[in-house]
Amino acid sequence: MALSAARHRRGQSSAGDPPQPLDTYTKEDKKDAEVGEEQRGIRWILPLMALGILRHMSATSNIIHDCDEVFNYWEPLHYIIYKSGFQTWEYSSAFALRSYLYTFFHALVAWPASWLFTDEKVRVFYVVRLFLGLISAVTETFLVVALSRKYGNRLASYTLAMLCLTSGCFFASTSFLPSSFSMYAVTLSTALFLLGKYCTAVSVAAAAVILGWPFSILVFLPVTIYSLIKGRLKSVFVSGSATSLLILVISVLVDRYCYGRWTSSVVNLLAYNVLGGGESHLYGTEGPLFYFRNGFNNFNVGFILALLFLAILPIARKKYAPDLLVVVAPIYIWLAFMSLQPHKEERFLYPIYPLICIAAAAVIESFPDLFCNKYAVEDSTIVWIAKVLRPVILSLILCASHSRTFSLLHGYSAPLEIYKHLEHHDDVGTGSVVCVGSEWHRFPSSFFVPSFVGEVRWIDDGFHGLLPFPFNSTLGGSASAPPYFNNKNKASDEQYLKDINACTFLVELDLRRPYPSRGSDMSRWETLAAIPFLDRELSPSTHRSFFIPYMWHEKNVFGMYKLLRRIPSDDL
Repeated sequence: MALSAARHRRGQSSAGDPPQPLDTYTKEDKKDAEVGEEQRGIRWILPLMALGILRHMSATSNIIHDCDEVFNYWEPLHYIIYKSGFQTWEYSSAFALRSYLYTFFHALVAWPASWLFTDEKVRVFYVVRLFLGLISAVTETFLVVALSRKYGNRLASYTLAMLCLTSGCFFASTSFLPSSFSMYAVTLSTALFLLGKYCTAVSVAAAAVILGWPFSILVFLPVTIYSLIKGRLKSVFVSGSATSLLILVISVLVDRYCYGRWTSSVVNLLAYNVLGGGESHLYGTEGPLFYFRNGFNNFNVGFILALLFLAILPIARKKYAPDLLVVVAPIYIWLAFMSLQPHKEERFLYPIYPLICIAAAAVIESFPDLFCNKYAVEDSTIVWIAKVLRPVILSLILCASHSRTFSLLHGYSAPLEIYKHLEHHDDVGTGSVVCVGSEWHRFPSSFFVPSFVGEVRWIDDGFHGLLPFPFNSTLGGSASAPPYFNNKNKASDEQYLKDINACTFLVELDLRRPYPSRGSDMSRWETLAAIPFLDRELSPSTHRSFFIPYMWHEKNVFGMYKLLRRIPSDDL
């Protein structure tokens, strides 16, 4: 008793004594500390640094996956900066399907870069790409931080790993395309939604739809509707409506300035595709499984796991429903809608790429939950195995994806690299002509053509569709409506250079076929550069490209991308 009383007295303090520190640390204290740590989540610096490094790698090494990126975005940007470039029929004032506001947004970076790098246009190209990579890194950092605060560090870390290393995100993050812009907006809008900032989330969605890609409204639909329900209806509605109206007005004014008439490229694009005028099937069609093969290309097993999110939801509903279900729902909506369209392209999936990463990460994170309810004991052997499987499966996904990324970069970078050799041959003088035949669709843009080159011309190699023409300042530049443009993909007689002897340089893909090609006559052409290139039938957008060998070997080289110079007749 005396000992107990003594302990009791030592535990007490008089009113004048300072409070004594407690020596005990209970489970409740530990739980409170863990909750406090969880609420803080992942700090900004780690994901920003990781994503920044990977996006820098993408900006400096990414190939161009789609000729639309070149002719509908890089070329108009080149025209805005340098007053030269190729124009497509979509940019004809008679059709006005493309928004110049989207291009001007990138010109805000390209203009200062062109002043800094006066004689090096290719540097301007990469500055714009670095700008795109920065936007991607920042928006994805917001998403990772939001996920960590809402669902914990594990789900956020898995998502971060997939954002960094999956092929789809690596390539889409620095592509100059409205679908990539929509991807940035989906990422940021999702992050804001998870953080409870519903007005801002809807405003970002509205800006992306008007400024970027109008059809991306389907991707934003679940978050927008749920934000209207969960947030203050009036504030959210007014915020989204005001943003839409403001950007639409600015877009119309920019279109008026560039197209020379009152029109709206947003309305024109919707009318062309929705109201019966669209004939996108003229540019190729694919079967209903195209996007599923393509998703597997870019995320391999991760894509399958993402599609299984709904299957694990009944078990993990306490963790993920309803907010994460709202976030992931656009995957199914978008895949269903786009698969019904006859014309399909890889870039159309870009807006849902970050959502695929979230869904796949959530399924991997939930592996132990699949067995906890059945076996009850949390530390059972099968639950332990499920926990070990999480990093193993994630590592396999990332290794396969990373291998495919570098395989494609190694196999398809020749078009960008071959045009860089032009700058070393300015001895031909100004006004030279670069000719491109069947490889017109891999032309990397006028940013890769040095100033001493007078023009780039197409030569007839059997393509019967409509090709881009240089912007015609005589007809009005961006406000022109040239008669040779049409929306039926019918070739114009004026699009080809008739006299090949007018060519100073020739860009050609030599597939080592038994019959001669244009540049095979070494008495007329000399080879300035040759870079290995994979066969054209194994293009990055086809499902077969997943099976490209992960280690480059000489036997995989199906062709050589060549830059040739015509030997002057005096030297023959």
